[in-house]
Amino acid sequence: MRKFGMGFIFASFAAFMMLIGSVTSADAAGRYGKQKVVYHINYPGGKDDKKYAGAMRNIQNHINAVGAKNLDLKVVIHGNGISLLQSAKAPGKIQSAVASLKSQNVSFAVCANTLASKKVKSDDLYEVFDNDIVPSGVAELAYLQQKGYTYIKP
Repeated sequence: MRKFGMGFIFASFAAFMMLIGSVTSADAAGRYGKQKVVYHINYPGGKDDKKYAGAMRNIQNHINAVGAKNLDLKVVIHGNGISLLQSAKAPGKIQSAVASLKSQNVSFAVCANTLASKKVKSDDLYEVFDNDIVPSGVAELAYLQQKGYTYIKP
């Protein structure tokens, strides 16, 4: 019996999600058009990261409905929300969900104030690089709303 590694499983899942998105995006493009959206996460994940799993599912459902090509979608994380990317550091459902969203051009902006106050390094987070860090999460939310992004708090 052939064993499949996590990389193969992730790639298959991501391809499946993109296929679903492309099937529905033709219909959705007419209904929803292009969208610019910012999701705001600043809460703890709860038992077994259920709240984070729900938020990631909301974002994926949004992509499936509108189509990745029709979305400019950002996630701003600050405060207790930082534990989303700490949880994603370990292999599992949260990591798979974040990786899948990133593969669909969803960007994650992380608050520098939160990193400093919680003494968290970007290396402690899943795939966070210097260009993902913004000076202030709340200021980033206001900035994006000024640029026409619709605010959603899952």
